[in-house]
Amino acid sequence: QVQVVVSGGGSMEAGGSLRLSCKISGLRFGDYAVGWFRRAPGKEREGVSAINWGPANTHYADSVKGRFTISRDNAKNTVYMQMNSLKSDDTAMYYCAADRLMTNVRRGRASYWGQGTQVTVSS
Repeated sequence: QVQVVVSGGGSMEAGGSLRLSCKISGLRFGDYAVGWFRRAPGKEREGVSAINWGPANTHYADSVKGRFTISRDNAKNTVYMQMNSLKSDDTAMYYCAADRLMTNVRRGRASYWGQGTQVTVSS
């Protein structure tokens, strides 16, 4: 059984940093692309970042480029997203998802999804 466990959310003042973690079990982690998504109140879900099985293949939404960094530790079956220079616009519920295909992840059509973690940034 595949489990996707997300952690690391919280409240932070603008300009601060948070790191989200996404630990996935029950599949061959190294074969999967993983992405982070977010949904702010009243808005549609947005793809934030994604990483393929190879760490050099990453993708970021324009709104977070230069501020967020996605990485993976295959030995720990975990993907991280370091979020720096947080803005109030980053306030949202953040989700992690995995799929064998990077294209599915980037399109929000991943096979496996975790529960959300709330990130709240106050200005």
